[in-house]
Order: sequence, then C-alpha cells, then structure tokens
Amino acid sequence: MLLANLLGNAWKYTRKRERAWIEFASLPADAGMIECRVRDNGAGFDMAHAERMFEPFRRLHGATEFEGTGIGLATVKRIVLRHGGRVWAEGRPDEGATVYFTLPVPDSPAA
Repeated sequence: MLLANLLGNAWKYTRKRERAWIEFASLPADAGMIECRVRDNGAGFDMAHAERMFEPFRRLHGATEFEGTGIGLATVKRIVLRHGGRVWAEGRPDEGATVYFTLPVPDSPAA
C-alpha cells in the first residue's frame, strides 16, 4: 500500500511531462534502519507546505488539476509510523518531488 501510493502519486504528477521519470531507491541510513525514496520530475510543490501534504484530505494541487482524495500520503505516513519509521518530502514547484521514508531492517535492534 505504501509503495502503491507513492508510485501512484509520482505517476499522476508526472503525466503532463513530455519526458517523465520516476525513481525508487534505497539509501544508507542509521544503524538498524533503511531509507528509501521515490523521486520524480513532476508538478512538485512549495516546501512551505511540506508537512501539510501528509495530513488527511489536504491537497497541494487543485482537484481539477490532479484527481485524488487527499488520503494517499496520510496513509503512507500512518504505515511508516506504525512500523517505527519516519517520512518526509522535498520538492520545488514544477521541478518534481522526492518522498523519503525510513523503516527498521528486519532482525535489527530497531525492528
């Protein structure tokens, strides 16, 4: 569900790009954790609203511009927090967005 929401958003917000790209990667993180990201070159967002985008029914883009209910990133946040991780985002209007999340590595002290 977590990846479906993140990749679905990346797909949705890049659809107006002539040459869209979406990237999923895992990165080094603190001991016992793995950090992942989903990055795209889509619509992006203003960093002043970065925390707001994880609230239920809070949309940074109008419903006429991009469809959706405003619940996807709230679901992502809830999943990540329930598993002991954290989630955050970075972006720039019309330059794309990156959503990062951490999760405990199975069989580690953090798990």
